[in-house]
Amino acid sequence: MNRILEPEVMDTWLEATAYDAMDFESVNTAFATDAIDLDPHAIKILDVGTGTARIPILMCQQRPQYLITGIDLAQSMLIIGQRNVEAAGLNQRIRLERVDSKRMPYPDLEFDMVVSNSLVHHIPDPLSFFQEIKRLVRPGGAILIRDLIRPESDYIVNQLVAKIGENYDTHQQQLVRDSLNAALTLVEVQELIDQVGLEQVNLTQSSDLHWTVKRNRL
Repeated sequence: MNRILEPEVMDTWLEATAYDAMDFESVNTAFATDAIDLDPHAIKILDVGTGTARIPILMCQQRPQYLITGIDLAQSMLIIGQRNVEAAGLNQRIRLERVDSKRMPYPDLEFDMVVSNSLVHHIPDPLSFFQEIKRLVRPGGAILIRDLIRPESDYIVNQLVAKIGENYDTHQQQLVRDSLNAALTLVEVQELIDQVGLEQVNLTQSSDLHWTVKRNRL
């Protein structure tokens, strides 16, 4: 099945509120736990495509030294994210910024860890994203990137939408469908890793729905 791009930025209030209301608690918790396991002693962390900041909040609640910069292009997402950060009492440790993941304004080797969950499928050409990850993580720093795998057929997409979105409304189900259609295959992800020259990372299919690229702190 060919990749069908979706809008790169989910920046309407309807999309942002619908996304934040979707039940990603178990997925977000698993991601936060996996990230912490890669480097429990990191300090400066970058979350690329932070959305409504649910993952940085979970990470900071478990590690009091973490200082996380969360970036996103969607202003509506960041507004909701800032409310979530304030409600969690983490204003001093989580900074949210409107930044393009393909051209980030941070110095080389700035972060101990770089994480990104469910962003890659939004990017038409993810090569620059992977180049930026390599540029920004310090030598030996931890990396965790996770996203959806594009199914092989529309039939499988329909099955997954019915399974995942059983309790979602029509708009939320369409968001799931669009994301699956826009996702990458494992082969496409590996090609990007090789092209960029990301070293000592491991690409796996981490669930029926997801691929994961990770590197423990070296």
